[in-house]
Amino acid sequence: MLKMPTSSFEYVLPAIRGIQAEREYYVSMCPVRFLPKLFPLDDEEMPPQMRTRRSLNRSRVPEIARYILENPQNYTFSAITASIDADIAFEPLGKEAEAGKMGRLRVPMDARFIINDGQHRRAALEMALKENPELGYETIAVIFFLQMGIERSQQIFSDLNRYAVHPDPCLNILYDYRDRNANLVREVIKQVPVFRSLVDSERSTLPARSGKLFTLSSIYNGTLALLENYRDGSQQKQIEIAVCFWNAVSSCIPDWQQVLHKKVGALEMRRDYLHCSAIALTAIGAAGATLISIYPHSWAEYLKRLGDIDWSRFNLDWEGQILISGGVSKSRRSVIWMSGYVKRRLGLPLTSEEERLEKP
Repeated sequence: MLKMPTSSFEYVLPAIRGIQAEREYYVSMCPVRFLPKLFPLDDEEMPPQMRTRRSLNRSRVPEIARYILENPQNYTFSAITASIDADIAFEPLGKEAEAGKMGRLRVPMDARFIINDGQHRRAALEMALKENPELGYETIAVIFFLQMGIERSQQIFSDLNRYAVHPDPCLNILYDYRDRNANLVREVIKQVPVFRSLVDSERSTLPARSGKLFTLSSIYNGTLALLENYRDGSQQKQIEIAVCFWNAVSSCIPDWQQVLHKKVGALEMRRDYLHCSAIALTAIGAAGATLISIYPHSWAEYLKRLGDIDWSRFNLDWEGQILISGGVSKSRRSVIWMSGYVKRRLGLPLTSEEERLEKP
């Protein structure tokens, strides 16, 4: 518990002492209600060279606060990392090995606490606290380093972010059980044999020698495009539509079955054809949405025309539209053009934007 004794004019924080790079650091727990006082966001107007962190992106804060408020029993935050610009004193509980690492950290009340990492978490907690005061009694871990001037604090920020890497979008879909769409797509993949066997759930870019044909993110985007007109439907209904549609698609593209039954390698199929690419799956999904809305009972018959499309990379229709400088374009323009191309082959009407992009 954080205590603020006015008689001693100091903060007393429970802490664990550690050593990193031959320097002491401390891990403590801070009640959420004390975050605004301990960590004021007062350097936003300073030039970058005078700050010790990036400027606060205020547009991110409401989304993080909403995450806290919507998940009061299972939100998860990592520790805030901060520097203390003051002379502090650590009082261990004892002299024995473990007892010497635990104790009280005494920090003068005029000390300056500087966040090196976690300012958006801190701002979001303050915003959420205004709507739910009960959050004030919860805690967040704080790692304290002792600051040796602005250069040292800026170096801490640089080092903390030096090797930061965002997880692959596929892993976000695979591991996110709060996202309704992610749950839906994972279930669809389980029920579509060609996806269940040939989807890489970990990487958005398949390695050259991968035995997989699709990525989880490409199935996700294609399925959301398919269900554009069923956003308000029940999840079970959405799953039924998507499973039925993708199973029908897999029967219309024999090449997928060839890979599924190991008659052709996935590497060769990805190299020579576009029907398994992310842009094609999104286009097929978008065409499916239009197809089902116009022909709700006979869409499967029209879908068979997918098999008449020349999906090979040697199709001259792709040049300058999908294949640019030898690579598959992922631009929004190419995605819309591809959607229009597939719709045209299925005998479906195009949107005005698709019509415009089809004109030479």
